[in-house]
Amino acid sequence: WLGDRRARPLFADLLTAVSNVEGIDRVRFTSPQPKDLREDTIAAMASNPSVCSHLHFPLQSGSDRVLALMHRGYTAERYLEKLVAARAGIPDLAVTTDIIVGYPGETEEDFERTLEVAAAAEYDSAYTFIFSPREGTEAADMVDQFCDPIEVGDRFERLRVVVERSALAKHMARIGRTEEMIVEGPSKRDPEVFTGRTAQNKLVHFTSDRPLRSGTLATALITEASTHFLRGELVDVLSVSRHRTRFAVTAG
Repeated sequence: WLGDRRARPLFADLLTAVSNVEGIDRVRFTSPQPKDLREDTIAAMASNPSVCSHLHFPLQSGSDRVLALMHRGYTAERYLEKLVAARAGIPDLAVTTDIIVGYPGETEEDFERTLEVAAAAEYDSAYTFIFSPREGTEAADMVDQFCDPIEVGDRFERLRVVVERSALAKHMARIGRTEEMIVEGPSKRDPEVFTGRTAQNKLVHFTSDRPLRSGTLATALITEASTHFLRGELVDVLSVSRHRTRFAVTAG
């Protein structure tokens, strides 16, 4: 409280302030609780060039019944409305998510709702998990409602097909585009192959006949696409890293 007024949680202002700090070229805001994603946050992501056009937006389930059991605080319809608003407000936005399969009590009908929402959302990528009990949680005590492992395995595979279909389509659409990326480093297997990460959190594997320092800002022409990464050709080096920063590297 400030006097007799309650302080507002102006996360959008914080996002703008951080993006304006000299020397910070990229700010990645990730994993908001869907029910709490506000219009001013979307506007801040869109209006600040250093804020990445990537939103990790956890769905968890497409079934309203399961979402209620999880105490998520939103419905599938409300989730999709927020997703539409984010894509409308942020140009070239990439959206990733988390989905749990086999939450206690999940029925085939519940799972089919998840498939429907995942297909409608057209994710760039999804982290999919099979439910496992965590000690001390409400779900861990729902032993009598645990799902059959064979059924869960089948559902997990069906979900994988849906999310990988949209992921590949999103990547294929980037072939022929020149993407700006931050170099993360060389491949451990081939020092001439480097990995960069775009503002949309896309991994780009590309070749270079010269050493490139981690943190270097460069562009690459995208020539190939797969489900999980892109391949390209180095076009230009825009700026060399000013910091001795080490990045976690995932390279082929």
